[in-house]
This record gives sequence, C-alpha cells and structure tokens, in this order.
Amino acid sequence: MSSAPTTINVPADASSLPMTLPRLYEMKRHGEPIVMVTAYDHPSARAAERAGVDLVLVGDSGAMTVLGYDSTVPVELDELLVLARAVRRGLQTPFLIGDLPFGSYEISDEQAVTSAMRFIKEAGCDAVKLEGGGETSVARARAIVRAGIPVMGHVGLTPQTSTALGGYKAQGRTATDGARIAREAVALQEAGCFSIVFEAIPTGLANEIMPLITVPVIGIGAGPAVDGQVLVFHDLLGIREGLGARFVKRYANLLEDMVSGVAAYAHDVRSRTYPAPEHGYSIDEAELTAIRAELNPDS
Repeated sequence: MSSAPTTINVPADASSLPMTLPRLYEMKRHGEPIVMVTAYDHPSARAAERAGVDLVLVGDSGAMTVLGYDSTVPVELDELLVLARAVRRGLQTPFLIGDLPFGSYEISDEQAVTSAMRFIKEAGCDAVKLEGGGETSVARARAIVRAGIPVMGHVGLTPQTSTALGGYKAQGRTATDGARIAREAVALQEAGCFSIVFEAIPTGLANEIMPLITVPVIGIGAGPAVDGQVLVFHDLLGIREGLGARFVKRYANLLEDMVSGVAAYAHDVRSRTYPAPEHGYSIDEAELTAIRAELNPDS
C-alpha cells in the first residue's frame, strides 16, 4: 500500500552545496543520515536533484527497470554509460556513482581500472561501485582506488552473483555467512573504499558489523543502524509491477497513474474528444484563403 507523501523542506541554498567526500565523512561523524537513490535518466536525475538527495547511483538495476532485462547480468558497460551521461546532465549537487556491470571488472585490474575510467571520463561520474567482498573484488577495488578513482563497495546480497548466493534472498543468516560478510566489509574498507553498501542482511548482523567500519555505510534492507539508506527509484515511486523486496517502502504508485493517464488519452483519441479546439493553432483567414488558392489554382 502506498504511503502518504511527506512534505520535505529542502534548504534554499542546497544548490550551492555540492556533495563531496569530505562532506560525506562529516555526515557520518555527526550521525546525519545519508540519502541515496538510483537514477537512470534525466527526469529521474532532476527529481533527485530537486528532492535534495545526497548520493545518486546509476545502478545496474537499470538493466531491469528501464532496459527490460530479466536480471542485471546481461547489461553492458556501454548501455550503463548512456544512462549515466543522461543522469549527469540532470544533476548539480548530488555525488554521482556509476555501477560497474558484471563482466566489466572481474578479469583483471587493468580491465577494472579501464571500465572505471570510462565512467569518470565519458559520463562525468564522481565514483564507481562494484559488488562483492571476495578476493577478486577487493583486489579490483584496490586497483581502482590506486588509479585515483573513489570506489563504493557492496556486500551481502550482490545481484550480479545472486545465483551463487542461492537467489535474491537475505544473506548472513548463519554465523558462518555473517562472519564472512563482516570480513568482506572490513577488507573493502582496507582496500580504500570510501563507502560500502550493505544489502539484504539481518538488522542484528549490521549492528555487529557497524563498529568495525569507519567509512559511511549505506543500507538497503540492512536496518536502521547504518549511516544512510538507498532505494531503487522505480521501487520507491511504484513505477513497476509487483511489490518488490521486503525492504521496499513505496512512497507513490506512479505506474497506476501512468496507466490511467495513457488509457484516458487513448479513450479521448478514439472518441475524438482529443484534440479539442483549445489544443490547436489558429491561422488568419486571409492566409488560409491564400493557401487554398495555392493548393487549388484551377478552382
């Protein structure tokens, strides 16, 4: 069920305060919650900008939400770069992060750095994100950081490798898995990640890991003890079919509004009630007479 919209007062000078890494760390130190959303195009970027969010992720979830894939795995780097460039054109103040898609960083450090550089140079992103805290992901994160590009890590449920994790379900529910996730988070921090996403892990586990992490932690289905929260744009606004994951809270139901709007338009066209006279442009009668003469010279 949709929740009633909440009125938010955005600071009048927000546009003059671009989000930076020092500001992000300051927010963590002061316990100020960090707001992050995904965005995949110019209109969603403008909505994020006007709403005053702190971080925007061009997530590989765009593979499903806007590109129609069944999972995040098939999406190509070039496709995400198109989305990221559109988002960049719509943002001024939020910190923009590009999500490295599956297959764009696993092969070698060189591949990872090259892919990350494309997000920075071609799309104007401020940082990149990669999934997993295993040996390979940690090595790739370290290499990208050494190349001078900020990296956000991601542990818990990692959609790119969800098959190996048993599907889209919560992670870290056993002592073994919980300890592994904790080790992965610490390893990503030690590799130089400026922030880490905790996805779909028990609240109690997040509570235990947080004292070990000094960088900002963004949760998605990880409870309230983390430093900030992220939701997918299409989930929080209801621009999708189905209820979504357990952690999703809908703040609107725009898909139903979109369907209703298009259906009303189709009805008006078929009933010839659209366009009405007020939707047309006028022309001086003398000009219209001259046009008739041009089109029918023999009449």
